[in-house]
Amino acid sequence: MTGNVDSVKGIDETEAAFLKMNVKLGSGETIVVDAVPEMRILDLLRASGVPIKAECGGACVCATCHIRLPEKWLALIPKANEEELHKLDEIPGADDSSRLACQIEMTEELDGLEFEITADSLSDVKVEAAG
Repeated sequence: MTGNVDSVKGIDETEAAFLKMNVKLGSGETIVVDAVPEMRILDLLRASGVPIKAECGGACVCATCHIRLPEKWLALIPKANEEELHKLDEIPGADDSSRLACQIEMTEELDGLEFEITADSLSDVKVEAAG
C-alpha cells in the first residue's frame, strides 16, 4: 500500500504544512500561532486574532508592532533596513533585540520562531481572526 504517512496517521496535510511561531504576550502568556512562508509576521498575528496595535497597518511608519527576538532568531532574519532602524530609534527602550513585525517575512527557516510582543504594541481590544 502506498500513500502519505501523515494521511495514514490521520493528520490533515494542510495542517501539517503550517509553520509555528511562539508568541509571548505582555501578560507572560505564550501562544502558538500558525504561520505560512512569505507572509509578514504582522499579518500572521492579525489573522490569528493576536491583539497587536500596528496602527499604520504595516507601512513601517508608526512602530506599534514592536517585537523582541532572542539572539538565536535574530541571526536567521535579514537585517533591518534604514527605514526600520529609523523607526526603532524612536521607541524608548528599543534595543538590539528589537524589530518591527511588519518588516519580517516568515520563512521555513523560521519554523518555531520565538518572540515577545512588547507591552506598548499590544491593544486592549482583541482582533477577530479572519475566516
